[in-house]
Amino acid sequence: MSANQVQPKLIIHGGAGGHLKSAKGEIIVRQALHSIIEEVYSLLTYGGSAIDAVIMGCQLLENQPIFNAGTGSVLQSDGQIRMSAALMDGARQRFSGVINVSRVRHPIELANFLQGEDDRVLSDYGAFELLRELNIPMYDPLIDIRLKEWIQEREENFDKEMAGVVAEQELIHEPRKGTIGVVALDCNGKIAVGTSTGGKGLERIGRVSDSAMPAGNYADASAGVSCTGIGEDIMEECLAAKIVIRVTDGMSLVDAMEKSMTESRSRKRDVGAIALAADGTISWGKTSEVLLAAYHDGEKIGDTLNWNNQELAGYQ
Repeated sequence: MSANQVQPKLIIHGGAGGHLKSAKGEIIVRQALHSIIEEVYSLLTYGGSAIDAVIMGCQLLENQPIFNAGTGSVLQSDGQIRMSAALMDGARQRFSGVINVSRVRHPIELANFLQGEDDRVLSDYGAFELLRELNIPMYDPLIDIRLKEWIQEREENFDKEMAGVVAEQELIHEPRKGTIGVVALDCNGKIAVGTSTGGKGLERIGRVSDSAMPAGNYADASAGVSCTGIGEDIMEECLAAKIVIRVTDGMSLVDAMEKSMTESRSRKRDVGAIALAADGTISWGKTSEVLLAAYHDGEKIGDTLNWNNQELAGYQ
């Protein structure tokens, strides 16, 4: 590494929710997160850009059926899967995304293409036309457990407010929120962030999540943040942008995260966030019981699965 390069850093998440039910559940989630961290961090160590690392990380998380993004996404109340994703290049402070897109394996790929367009956020019809324009093969992200989840809720007249964060019933107790996210700092000191989700599940047709908004996915040259939790709570806090702006205005990332989580808890919000600052600080926060996140601090891989559930913010 040359003198003007920095140590790359990386943090990812697979959602937030209730406590993990068993040692088996913890092992499954940890293995999934750690394997993705290892693969993506390797890209960064070989000089890959933050944007490339974020895209790779989101694709790998979208491929992982236990998480609610891409393959394994939840169904809305009408039995359809509609996914959203966003990408933000902190160096250029450029945001792009898709909202309620269907029949695609990697929503983050569409967000990436839109980085180079004048119109950078597309909703369902526009995103479908973009799929056709790019000749991307149609793909069905449905898995059996999500269909069974929807059928059960249909029989119970959709009593739940949302579907499970993890597509495996024995893994997590009272699952709540499902999103995936990646924040990367590359060896040139540039930050990027990506977030992808299948939504709340069981929701009203056309409901829009925070994931394709700066409220849930935001970065500039100083920091980047990806959020998970109840989208409406994240939007009302404008959480990702708030944390980043506080860092830009001179607050440390750890203090910005803690202050934002304290405010969120005081308003009974249900949220989680992962973050990186340009100085290499890694931070995370939550008001929910568990945040399913893992990171690479340049020396080792760590995760938040056993993190004290009474704490609002942590850092490395």
